[in-house]
Amino acid sequence: MNHSGSLKRFYWLIALISGAVSTLSFAPFYWFWLMPLSLALLLLIAVKMPQKAVKAAFLWGFAAALTQNYWVNISLHSVAGLTQWLALPMTLLLPAALAVYPALVFWLIKKFRLPEKIKWGVALPFVWTIIEYLRTLLFSGFAWDLTGYSQIADFSPLAGFTPIGGILLVSLATFFISAWLALFYIEKSKRYIILIAAILFSGSLLTHISWTEPDGTKNTVALVQGNIEQSMKFDPQQMWIDMEQYYLDVAKIDNADIIILPESAIPLLRQMLPPETLQRFADTARDNHAHLATGIVQETPDGLGYENAVINLSQYNASLPENIPYYAKNHLVPFGEFRPLPALTAGLYNMMNMPLSDFSRGGKNQQPLLLAQQKVAFNICYEDSFGDELVQSAKQASLMANVSNMGWFGRSNAMEQQLQHSQARSLENGRYMVRATNNGITAIINPQGVVMAHLPRDTHDILIGEIEGYTGQTPYMKMGGSLPLIVLCGVILLALTVVGRKKINH
Repeated sequence: MNHSGSLKRFYWLIALISGAVSTLSFAPFYWFWLMPLSLALLLLIAVKMPQKAVKAAFLWGFAAALTQNYWVNISLHSVAGLTQWLALPMTLLLPAALAVYPALVFWLIKKFRLPEKIKWGVALPFVWTIIEYLRTLLFSGFAWDLTGYSQIADFSPLAGFTPIGGILLVSLATFFISAWLALFYIEKSKRYIILIAAILFSGSLLTHISWTEPDGTKNTVALVQGNIEQSMKFDPQQMWIDMEQYYLDVAKIDNADIIILPESAIPLLRQMLPPETLQRFADTARDNHAHLATGIVQETPDGLGYENAVINLSQYNASLPENIPYYAKNHLVPFGEFRPLPALTAGLYNMMNMPLSDFSRGGKNQQPLLLAQQKVAFNICYEDSFGDELVQSAKQASLMANVSNMGWFGRSNAMEQQLQHSQARSLENGRYMVRATNNGITAIINPQGVVMAHLPRDTHDILIGEIEGYTGQTPYMKMGGSLPLIVLCGVILLALTVVGRKKINH
């Protein structure tokens, strides 16, 4: 009997299961304590089978990414209409690509000539964090399920690190706990429990610190959730029906200072709309003493492309239709909003119902929009996953806002997952974040990352609530994002390498 082969298969199974259950640590489950346990199991497998660590990490990463991002199949097959025999392999392609990152971590750590305790308990968390940072950059970046997001939850002490170094510092703290749990299991040394307790206690203390402060302004916001069916959203006849619904929503809001409509609430090109269409929206909001912003599609300034935008209709004048303050989405979704390798992917687009899939970027460092008393830093849908890209606009703003259309993801967990990203952005920047979404989850989040109010998903409703403008900067904002943390991780790894070589040579 091949006991060695059976043991390997058992470890592969544990790697797959522990990766799969890690998704329960994210929204909507919020079992934040599960992520350190899941990663600790992966680390134990790597220690027990060092020659198979890379494969175990790949299997863990594949299972984690597949269970977390299964909604890709809903987007491709159920919504875009791609036949399943093509949608399924494309769905599997994303987790396979994402699994390369944890595999790379364990491949790199094998190159370090360090004592085993230092390698697993110190170097590995730093390498993991650097690789997660690279994942947010390479191939346009994919930051959806970073380790740190698992800790953005009520009662999670590690959430306290978010304003200090952003979501990647939370990832680092989480992996340190995972590594020390594994080493404690192996060595039974109490010092690892003391180290874990120190991180948890520090994070808990940090949750009670307010890094920013109210600027004295208060406003009532109305966030409209239209619940427009994605399959009908770009139907030429249905468009006008949907726009009328949004107009009626705006007309009945008479108790708000700020009204925000979701991403592409007006799906027609702004320049193709009759001028009186937007004037009607603007006048009705003004009659109710409200400032109005809406998601819309518009031409680029040069007229050669189109943008996914939010326009400020507060001062709209149909006789000067080009003088509209707006924010245009900059971080676009590959395959959804721009077409990488068009020569290779054109055939796939011909088989899918995916209009407006080749947007232009809006550009970096766009100015906040002035709505009532608030300078509002907008971001659109997927951009909410990239904290470093929102820092500069947040510095100039008193309020943050996300507009989204989650109709592409059906009844999956993607809505709750993106809400968790918004919670992280509130913590990072010490600002209220308001979310106006097509079908969920429309919400108001306070600067501590707590969801103060939200609408049920897949419903047509209006969320009305109070917000305060905030000023000041968190340490994360002062650093300008995660790069200083990543540089520090790299310096520490370099120092460990130098010291390790000296000890080996002596």
